[in-house]
Amino acid sequence: MTQNNKKPPKNQLSAWVKFTNIGLQMAIVIAAGTYFGVWLDEKFPNQYSAYTIIFSLLAVFASLYNVYRQVKALEKKENTHD
Repeated sequence: MTQNNKKPPKNQLSAWVKFTNIGLQMAIVIAAGTYFGVWLDEKFPNQYSAYTIIFSLLAVFASLYNVYRQVKALEKKENTHD
């Protein structure tokens, strides 16, 4: 069997799935926050689309905090297995 046909180790694949999941969670949180801001701007019109700006930024910060928390937990888990 050549080296090109080898499958990646299971823990590498597992890490890839975990990081893909983190990215999807980030996208969902940002999309939900932005959608909620747009909905509020339609319901309560204002000059600057303030609700969209506020809730989209809050969603970005919340998703970044979530990424930080999950990566820190993965790092802690990896360090305990060594």
